[in-house]
Amino acid sequence: MARDPEPGGAFVFDLVDDGAADPASPLALPAAAAGGEPDGEQPDVDGAVPGEPPAGSGRMLRGVAPVAAVLAIVLGTGLGMDGVRDAARSERMREVHGGVVDVSGPLTETWAWEGDVGSRTAVEEGLGVEVAVLGDVLAFESGGELVALSAATGAEAWAVPLGADPDCGPTGSAGWGQVTTSALVCLAGPDTDRVVTVVGPDGAVSEPRVLDPADIRRFGEPRPGPDGTVVRAERTGRAPTSGLGDGRCTELGECTGTVRAGRDLTVRAEDAVTGEERWHVTVPFRPTPADQCANWYGTSWDGSGTAVDLNSMLDPGGFGARITDRLVQLYGCGVEAVITSDGVPLGTEIEPGTGSVESFRNGGYTSYTYSEEVRTVLYDSAGTVVGEIDGYAAEPGAVDGSGPDTLLGVGEPGARVTAYEPDGTPRWDAEVTTDAQSFLAQVAGTAVILTGGGTVRALDLASGEEQWAWRSTDADEYGADLYVSRSFTDGQFVLLVVENGYGSAGLVSLDVVSGEVVWEQHGEEAVLDGSGQIGGSGLLAIDGNLLEVMPDGVRGLG
Repeated sequence: MARDPEPGGAFVFDLVDDGAADPASPLALPAAAAGGEPDGEQPDVDGAVPGEPPAGSGRMLRGVAPVAAVLAIVLGTGLGMDGVRDAARSERMREVHGGVVDVSGPLTETWAWEGDVGSRTAVEEGLGVEVAVLGDVLAFESGGELVALSAATGAEAWAVPLGADPDCGPTGSAGWGQVTTSALVCLAGPDTDRVVTVVGPDGAVSEPRVLDPADIRRFGEPRPGPDGTVVRAERTGRAPTSGLGDGRCTELGECTGTVRAGRDLTVRAEDAVTGEERWHVTVPFRPTPADQCANWYGTSWDGSGTAVDLNSMLDPGGFGARITDRLVQLYGCGVEAVITSDGVPLGTEIEPGTGSVESFRNGGYTSYTYSEEVRTVLYDSAGTVVGEIDGYAAEPGAVDGSGPDTLLGVGEPGARVTAYEPDGTPRWDAEVTTDAQSFLAQVAGTAVILTGGGTVRALDLASGEEQWAWRSTDADEYGADLYVSRSFTDGQFVLLVVENGYGSAGLVSLDVVSGEVVWEQHGEEAVLDGSGQIGGSGLLAIDGNLLEVMPDGVRGLG
């Protein structure tokens, strides 16, 4: 029975024992569940023994929940159903890229962890703070250990001792590179006695395997690879004796001309636990501009023991790599190429120094070239070409988990943006006031993009029709220097990290339906620290939680 509330109050319901209740009604409960006593020797529901949970009780209680939600709607407010929807949306945000449980209000610090984050060498060399996301934890090197923090509380979930001279990967620069991985491969110990282990999301460590020093001579120096592998690479084939071309580099690193001859590069991936070879690929040498042959690669693979020093800085044997959970991105003199974690080479048609290959979150890949007329090739998860589009193929920086996978062609000639299926099939083409620069978010049937002059626009995902536009009040002051570097969403609002050419950053939350500003923080009021980062871009969303990663610590924001 419902009792009328006080003014501004809530309805109050009295629960009464109605012996005349219809047992067939979905609201009728067994006597024991309703608070009564069992009737003599009669069994409970489904013949269960008295005093034990009745069989199917979980199904019964789940069946009551929808009825309660319906009652809430019938009796007035509908808040029960709103709560169910909000709970479902929040859980979905934990699973999607850039998803945060709630960005409806200004952010504050919820927890803080202090200590070194990532390799000190990487930070000192300006490579950013190297971290990895494993499941719902943030993992990084710190003080000779691999430390994992709970994204929700900041508590140390686990820590693994690493040994001397550790090297764990794949990792990425927080806020800038690919940081999610299924496992971390860690190398440690002296050069002649390196040991490899694999660390999983729960901190479980594989049995250490000592690397055979002879394998360094046979296959090259080891590095942590994708998908639980150790990756090695070395120059192979006969060294050229002439015909190196007219490439030259000065002591200041100024390079001109072309290096026309060099050795191929063979890359080998071995299972980190067993040492068995999974695949090997030989990348042939191709003529390369001399600025791709300068001896500046800051990795364990840089340089070569038989470098031909034409003018102190030129090294035709030099190469390096950027390794993510799905790609080995090779760069260097004559060998710019990408190999997937399955050993499939991609982008071999791209001239060295003129393009790149990246992975998509939907499992595919894209390769593009740097030129006035940009064209992008799309691959499926097996590395097979499925399409080609104009401009750069951009995927959303944040999603709410609804709607079809969408790519946008940005950077096309003229102020236009085109939506594509993942295989390159055009969906629609729309004209925008200024050129499209990035795909910020795909939320609630809307594509949120950044266009020239720091303007954010929302386009209908089905038609391309503009829904709203927003421009920061700071845009008039900073003009073209104002841009959005990161984006997150809770499924209702889009959180933008707005930066300017002077390195300062602010936060703006927009209603994805109307484009109205829900809240914003700028200048000294902004919660971002950004120490060691460009602006405040060292932000990560992990399991629905927003984290700021810095060289000297990690903070939770909420």
